[in-house]
Amino acid sequence: MSAAFGKCFDPSGARYGVPTFPWRFAPEGYATRRQLRTQGLRPGGQPVAAQVMRCSRRRKGGVSVAYLYRVELALPVRPMTSRKWGALALAMLARRTCPACGTVADYCIPRSLGVCVTCAHPEEQCAA
Repeated sequence: MSAAFGKCFDPSGARYGVPTFPWRFAPEGYATRRQLRTQGLRPGGQPVAAQVMRCSRRRKGGVSVAYLYRVELALPVRPMTSRKWGALALAMLARRTCPACGTVADYCIPRSLGVCVTCAHPEEQCAA
C-alpha cells in the first residue's frame, strides 16, 4: 500500500471524523452531489456520510476532497415551476444586458470587463 493510499484510507472515520476512502474506491451506496443529480436525486438535508480524498499539488492543503451522501436517503429533485423558470430567464437577461449602453448581447457580459465588449474596446470597433 502506498503512503498516499494509506493517508486517504480511513473507513472508521477515526482520523477525519467521517469515513474516508481513496479516490475511486468508495463503496457502493455513496454518491457525490453531481452523481446524485445525474440520477435525478438531491441530498435532501442529510449530513455528509463519507468523503473521497486524493493527493493534489494544486490544492493548498495537498489533498482534494469530495463529500459523499447515502443514495438510499436521497430525495427526488424538485421540479422547476413556472415562476422559477421566469426568475432564471430574468437573471440570464440581466447577465446579458450592458449597464453602459443598455443593449442586450448574444453572450453573457464578462465580469472582468463589467460592460459589453463594444463598450470596453471602442477603439477596435472604429478601426474595423
